[in-house]
Amino acid sequence: MNSLISIIIPCYNDADFIDQAVNSALNQTYSNKEIIVVDDGSNQKTKAVLKSIEPKIDRLIVQNNQGQSSARNKGIKASHGEFIIVLDSDDYFESTYTEQALEIISKRKEVKIATCWGRRITENDILIDIFKPGGGGLNSFLLQNGSFGSCMFRKSDWGRVGGYDESMKQGFEDWEFYIRLIELGGEAYVIPEVLFNYRSRKNSTTARANKIKYDLRRYILDKHQNLYQKHHLIHAQYLMKLLEREEFEKLKNLKRIEFRIGFIILKPLRRLKRIFFFD
Repeated sequence: MNSLISIIIPCYNDADFIDQAVNSALNQTYSNKEIIVVDDGSNQKTKAVLKSIEPKIDRLIVQNNQGQSSARNKGIKASHGEFIIVLDSDDYFESTYTEQALEIISKRKEVKIATCWGRRITENDILIDIFKPGGGGLNSFLLQNGSFGSCMFRKSDWGRVGGYDESMKQGFEDWEFYIRLIELGGEAYVIPEVLFNYRSRKNSTTARANKIKYDLRRYILDKHQNLYQKHHLIHAQYLMKLLEREEFEKLKNLKRIEFRIGFIILKPLRRLKRIFFFD
């Protein structure tokens, strides 16, 4: 197993974190790798940091700000590796991630995406939780994203499906890309180990995307309407589960409110009972 892995790191105004991201790529236990950083029109502070770390990486590509999808595509197009792994510039790997992902994806043809469990942290490296993506095949991905944005896939598959959708500049572009990756067969495999650190930030692309998530979901639905029509039963069952869960939460909250109201109303009566019957 001596395949070249290309680690692609798009960077936009991440002066505080890009060095940590690059170091985590450099410190991978798998040695046959190249590291490509794409400066997507960053500010001068970030450019200065990128200049300082340029000797440590294989290539620094600079472009005007065109969005994360464009930066990823440009970095992958310039790469030489058979396998690609994308790393956002404010996140970082554990040292064995690439080695373990390659072990899976190189030996199992049906695996189109190799991802893992991830540690979600704050900007100050405080643990939020451990997130475990669902993985799975097309039916799963039509319902929700089953992988982190940082995962391993074959460069040939990236080329076959046309790369990331560069019109998706507001988020969810990785989810839409994964649908196309596994549309013709295959699955996402989740390594059951925390090998990735995802930084949750207030003004990150993900945070902004979640504010308009229904618009982004609608875009994915419209773009892949033939797939959703073909798998309409799975989608309908998923929506029913969501409605059932919503109804359950409503009833639970209603009972909680009723209990509180009842407790408040009965409290004076309990006091009177103690006075007249026990004192």
